[in-house]
Amino acid sequence: MQLNLKATDMEWTPSLKAFVEKKLGSLERFVRRFDMEGAVELRVEVAKTTQHHRKGEVFYAEGNLRLPKALLRAEEYAEDLRVAVDRLKHTLELEIKKYKTKFLDKPRREGKRKE
Repeated sequence: MQLNLKATDMEWTPSLKAFVEKKLGSLERFVRRFDMEGAVELRVEVAKTTQHHRKGEVFYAEGNLRLPKALLRAEEYAEDLRVAVDRLKHTLELEIKKYKTKFLDKPRREGKRKE
């Protein structure tokens, strides 16, 4: 799985970059089956939603996961960037599970015949 990171209106600190790579890199175990020759790509963008507010949902994390025949997308807002990334991971996990049930259940149903 390829992981592309982008920060808008902020800079990547080494600790933040390591956190995001570790947290979202763990999604690889869910998509390992679909990762043929680097076919799976996760693009992550983190940003501040505003420059002058200090309270409320100030941070934003967006993830686009490209799988064979599908693009899974999630975005989360939170007061802390690490919380937004954690929620993003959870949302993408749920989307991957939905995709797997559609993708993996289809051939099983088509192969069975009722008599």
